[in-house]
Amino acid sequence: MYMQKKLSKEFIIELSNMKKEPSWMLDFRLKSYEKFLELENPHFGPLLDFSFDDILYYKNEEEKNKSNWADVSKKVKDTFCDLGVIDAENKYLDGVTNQYESEVIYHKQKTNKDIIFLSTDEALQKYPELFKKYFNSLVKYDENKYTALNGAVWSGGTFIYISKKTKLDRPLQSYFRIDTKNLGQFERTIIIVDEEASLEYIEGCTARSYSSNSLHAGVVEIFVLKGATMRYSTIQNWSTDVYNLVTKRAIVDSYGKMEWIDGNIGSRVTMKYPSCILKGDYAVGNSISIAYAKKNQILDAGAKMIHLGKNTKSNILSKSIAEAGGIANYRGTTNIVKEAINSKAEIKCDTILLDKDSKSDTYPTNVVSNNSSCLSHEATVSKVDKEKLFYLMSNGLSEERAKELLIMGFIADFKKELPMEYAVELNRLLKE
Repeated sequence: MYMQKKLSKEFIIELSNMKKEPSWMLDFRLKSYEKFLELENPHFGPLLDFSFDDILYYKNEEEKNKSNWADVSKKVKDTFCDLGVIDAENKYLDGVTNQYESEVIYHKQKTNKDIIFLSTDEALQKYPELFKKYFNSLVKYDENKYTALNGAVWSGGTFIYISKKTKLDRPLQSYFRIDTKNLGQFERTIIIVDEEASLEYIEGCTARSYSSNSLHAGVVEIFVLKGATMRYSTIQNWSTDVYNLVTKRAIVDSYGKMEWIDGNIGSRVTMKYPSCILKGDYAVGNSISIAYAKKNQILDAGAKMIHLGKNTKSNILSKSIAEAGGIANYRGTTNIVKEAINSKAEIKCDTILLDKDSKSDTYPTNVVSNNSSCLSHEATVSKVDKEKLFYLMSNGLSEERAKELLIMGFIADFKKELPMEYAVELNRLLKE
C-alpha cells in the first residue's frame, strides 16, 4: 500500500517517479501544482466546504491491470461483484476497465477490432506520441482549481482510440470505486473516435459512505472526428460525503455527433457540466441528464454547447428532482458564434419538487450572435401532481409507490436512452 496525506511538491515527484513517467509529465504535474496553489475555488455554485489537507491523494492496495478476476483479491472482487460489474462484463460489454481507489486494477478487452483500450497510465507508456498529442489539448490544466489539481495528481482513468470506420458491437465500460475514508480520486480519461467510427462508452461511479469528506476531480477529454459518433453514458452514485467536481468536454468535427447521457444520483456536492464544442460544419451535440437531490445534497449540473461550425445543432434536456430539502440546480451555457450560421439549439429544463423544503434554480447563459440561427429555452418547476397522486392511490397504491411511479414517468425520456442494465440499476437507485 502507498498512501500520502499532504499534497506537496515532494509527493508529486515521488508519485511520478513511482509511475516511471517521462520527464515531460513530471514537468506538467509540477506546473499544474503551482497553478493549483494560485487559483481560487469557483465564485459560482455551491460552497465547497472541505480542506485539501484532509484529502488522501493516492492509495493502491492491488496489483494493477489484472485480466482475470481470479488474480484479484477476494475483497475487491466481491465489491465489484456486489455492484453488478462482473455480471455486466459477462453479458453486455466488449471490454471493461475497473478502477479501485487510485489505480486501474482490472482490465479486459473482448473485441478483436482495431482499437486501443487501456488504462491512461498504461497508454502513456505504450503510445507516448499519440498520448501526448491529445493529453491536455482540450481541457487545459489552468482552467480552474480542479483541472489544475487533476493535472498535478492524476492517476488511473481510461484511454480509448477507435480507428477509422470501426464500429463496436457492444459498449466499453469503466467503473470507478472509492472505498477509503477521505480519499481523492483523480482519474484522467481520453477518448478518440476517428473518422466515421462509432463508440458507446459507459461509466459508473460509487463510493462507500463515511462521516468525513472525499473528493472526486476527474477530467474527461473526447475527440469526435469527421463523421464519427460517440455516446457517453454515466450514472454516478457517489455517497453523500463526496464532493464531485469534474470537467468533461468533447470537440466534434464536421458531420460528427456527440451524446452525453448523464445521471447524478449521489454525492454531497456535484458541479458537472458536460460540454460539446461543435467545431465542424453540421456537427451535432446532445445532452440528456437527470439530477436527484435528497437531504444534504446539492447537485449543480447542466451542460454546455458551443457552436463554431455552420449548420450545427444542439439539444439539452435536463430533468431535476429535489426531495427532503435537497437542492437540484441547472447551470448551462449555449453559445452560437457569429460564424455558426444556420445553427439551431434547444434547451429544456424540467424540475419536480417533492416537498416544501427542497429547492431548484436555473442559471442559463444563452448567446446567439448571428441572425440566421435560432435558440429556444424552456424551463418548468412543479410539485407532484396531486390529482395524479390521488388517482393512483385510489387504485390501491401506497403514497410512496404512487410517487415512485410519477417520478419514473418524469424521467422516462432519460431512461430510454440508457443501456438496459443501467436502466435497471437506475430503477433500483431511485427506489432506495
